[in-house]
Amino acid sequence: MRIQFLTFYVKRLFCSDKRFINELHRITKLYPRNEELYKLAFVHRSASLKMPDGTHINNERLEFLGDAVLGSVVAEYLYKNFPDKPEGFLSQTRSKIVNGESLAHLSSTLGLDKLIVSHVSHFDTNKNILGDAFEALIGAMYLDQGYQAVRKFIEKRLINKYIDFDTVLNTDNNYKSRLLEWAQQKKVELVFDTTPLASYPTLFMSKVEINGNEMATGRGSTKKDAEQEAARAALSVLNENSVL
Repeated sequence: MRIQFLTFYVKRLFCSDKRFINELHRITKLYPRNEELYKLAFVHRSASLKMPDGTHINNERLEFLGDAVLGSVVAEYLYKNFPDKPEGFLSQTRSKIVNGESLAHLSSTLGLDKLIVSHVSHFDTNKNILGDAFEALIGAMYLDQGYQAVRKFIEKRLINKYIDFDTVLNTDNNYKSRLLEWAQQKKVELVFDTTPLASYPTLFMSKVEINGNEMATGRGSTKKDAEQEAARAALSVLNENSVL
């Protein structure tokens, strides 16, 4: 019964099933077995669906799953293609590929912004919403098509087509280090408050506070990833305010 209600409510958000499936096939080269699962992947928290039992449904659970699957596929790819590199190199390179900024760029490049349902103004420029939708899509693909189909999509449709490893390897994405250096230069108090999310114990939320004021937040599957994402967001705010 719950699945029937979910199917009904999700369908209300998309005016044309044919258009949605065509867009999905253009992006993934796959035809869905469970169409509503993919539609749910694009429902942002701000547009959550209220079920008859009072619970709210959105893409956050799929995002959680997709984050783990994406990290696993990228880790396997790097392990096989950089056989002489140490663990530290592999970990840093994976972080550069799957960080929020990179995923938001991939999301826009693929045209996922055209499918997202959100009540946030100008969501198409919100990196968190774009990146979250990308991870949720990966989660939906994994449940619908299995790990091998997801791996093929990520490797052939994303890494081989859009990832320039020369650029990735020469890009400094250690946002936390850069923010700490800025704080030392400006002599301001910088604090990272990082805790597990109550609803998802394996997902972390980090808040950046500057002189006691919250500047930005970030999420990640590890404390380190969450703090890097929060630092990236804080640097973006500082840059927009011409403080850097």
